[in-house]
Amino acid sequence: MARVLLVVPSSTYKVADFLGAARQLGADVVVAGEEAHVLAGAEAGRTMVVDFENPVAGAAAIVDHEAHFPLDAVVAVDDRGTLLAAEAARRLGLPHNPAEAIRATRDKRLMRKRLEAAEVPQPAYVELPPTAEGDELVRLAAKVGYPCVVKPATLSASLGVLRVDDPASLPATVWRVRRIAGTAGVPDGESLLAESFVPGPELAVEALLDRGRLEPLAIFDKPDPLDGPAFEETIYVTPSRLAAGDQQAALSAVESATRALGLGEGPVHAEVRVSGGRALVIEVAARTIGGLCGRALAFGTGHSLEELVLAQALGVSLTDRRPDARSSGVLMIPIPRAGTLRGVEGRQAALAVPGVTALDITIAPGRRLAPPPEGGRYLGFVFARARRPQQVEKALRTAGALLDVQIDPTPAPPATPTETTGASASTGGCRS
Repeated sequence: MARVLLVVPSSTYKVADFLGAARQLGADVVVAGEEAHVLAGAEAGRTMVVDFENPVAGAAAIVDHEAHFPLDAVVAVDDRGTLLAAEAARRLGLPHNPAEAIRATRDKRLMRKRLEAAEVPQPAYVELPPTAEGDELVRLAAKVGYPCVVKPATLSASLGVLRVDDPASLPATVWRVRRIAGTAGVPDGESLLAESFVPGPELAVEALLDRGRLEPLAIFDKPDPLDGPAFEETIYVTPSRLAAGDQQAALSAVESATRALGLGEGPVHAEVRVSGGRALVIEVAARTIGGLCGRALAFGTGHSLEELVLAQALGVSLTDRRPDARSSGVLMIPIPRAGTLRGVEGRQAALAVPGVTALDITIAPGRRLAPPPEGGRYLGFVFARARRPQQVEKALRTAGALLDVQIDPTPAPPATPTETTGASASTGGCRS
C-alpha cells in the first residue's frame, strides 16, 4: 500500500479533506503536525509531532520515522509546512521543490527579485526599510508611482495590504501596515513592499507541476473588483469568463513565474491581474488554494483537488482528471466589522437557494473578529454549482445576502494574531 506523510500546520482547515483524499486513493497516511491536537482523527500509530520552525530538525525526525514506516511521498497541506516537506522529501530522495524556491514563494521580496531577473511580467515594486519615515518613504514610493499597494512581505490572505493614492497618505498607511504586521508576529526589522497598483480583473490559477510541466486545473474569476483600499476577496467562480487570449496570457505568466522561482513539483496557486492585454503575476504559492475553497472543484468522476495532488505525489494514475462540466464557485463570507461574533442567522434560507451545495461557518460564536486589513480570516464559505458561471455567481450573491452576521460592536481587548488570522493568514481565504 502506498504511504504518504502529510505535513499539517495547526491552523489549517484542510486536514479532513486530505485524509479523505488518501482514503479514496487507498493510501496509508502518516500525519506530521506541530501540535498533538491537530493529529486527532489520524490513525493511531501514524502521527508525529515535528518542529515547523526548524525544518532541518523536523525533516530529520521524519527521516527517523521513515525507517519504521517507509514513505512514498511527503506533501504539505498549507504554506507553513512547505519548507519542512521539501527538506524531508529531499533527504528521502522523493520528488520535491528546492528549498530556495519554497522560500521565494513565502517571501514576496525574494519572489519579486526572482521574477524581475527572469523578466516575468509583474507590478513595479520597491522595498520600504523599517527605518524609512516621512520624506524617505515618499521618495521610495515615487519609484512605483500612485496609486500603489503597501504590503508585508511574509503575510498572506490580504492581511496588512492597503492601497495608497497619494504621497500625503503614505506615511500613515505604512505605520498602519507595520502595526498589523507586528501584531501578526512579523519581526520589527522586516521591510515592507510598495507595489504599483495594477487595474483590471484578477484571476486565480490552480495547477499542478510535474517535473516542471504545468498542468492547469482551474482558472477562477473574481467578479467583485479588488481595487482597495483593503483587498478582501469574496467570490471565486470557474470556469473563467474572460477572453480566451487573456486566460492563456495568465497561464503563460504563471508558467514563467514557476520556472523563474525554481518550482517543479506539486500544487501551485497563483494570483494574476490582466491589464491592457498583459497578465501580471501578483502572487505564487506552492500549495493548493486556501481555506476550504478547494471544495469548489471536482474532476472526472468526482475526484477532489486533494486527490489529484496526492495521486500525483504517489505516482497513482487517475483515468479521468477532466474538470467537472458544471460551473462552480465559492463565496468567502466577509466579516462586516470588528467586534465579537454572536452568531450567523439565515443559514437554512441560504442553503435553500437553487445552486447552493454547501455552507460552512468556520468561526465559533464568542470569537473576536476584524475585517481586512487587520484580519485575515473569513466567517466561512458558501459553495454553489450550476450550468453556467453567471448562475453560480447569482446563487452565491443571493445566499450571501440572506446571511445575517450578528456582531457585538462593544470594543474588545486587542485580539492576538491567532484570533484575528487563525495563526497563519494563509488559512483565512482562497488567496495566496
